[in-house]
Amino acid sequence: MTDPQARIRELTKDMLRKKLYVVLSKGGAAPEQIAEHLPHHLEYMISLEKRGVLFASGPLAEADGKMRGDGLTILRAENAEAARKIAQGDPFVVHGLRSFELREWTVMEGSLGIKLNFSDQSLVVE
Repeated sequence: MTDPQARIRELTKDMLRKKLYVVLSKGGAAPEQIAEHLPHHLEYMISLEKRGVLFASGPLAEADGKMRGDGLTILRAENAEAARKIAQGDPFVVHGLRSFELREWTVMEGSLGIKLNFSDQSLVVE
């Protein structure tokens, strides 16, 4: 019988082990409040993306597609305190429209596919 710990070590030895930070945003503000600050929120998120800090971000929906105003953001940061400061700078948080929970996430497995078509310079992310 194989030692389970040895098998785990073997299976995980080459895994990525990339530390990222997940920001789970909780909504609840009125739609008109969100609409007022949405341009500033988007500008903030795009600036994080351009600086290489933002891995991915977007709204969360219920399984049936219904939106509640919650969101998920994944950040590249030195540590949890740096990630917390970034999350606290979101205009939705600054104006009290969202609260958040911060989690450290270790990426172990997965894949990312990118297809670049030279003929029309289009890009597909899979």
